[in-house]
Amino acid sequence: MTASPPPLPARPPRALVVHLGIDTAVAFLALLVVGLIVGAPLLAIAAVAVIVGAIAAPYTRRAEARALAERVRE
Repeated sequence: MTASPPPLPARPPRALVVHLGIDTAVAFLALLVVGLIVGAPLLAIAAVAVIVGAIAAPYTRRAEARALAERVRE
């Protein structure tokens, strides 16, 4: 049998601005598909993506913090 790999080192969650950028990018790509189908302007899609990213960022950061805390306990 093979030995299990060593546990990953503990680290703090990424900064909120990182989550904002990633969540905004994901929202933009998802909205781009729908927006192009219905004919929405690109600037409107980008504006809505920033709003959605700003709303989602605290939640995804908390989820990452919970996952990292669980990783330390194991």
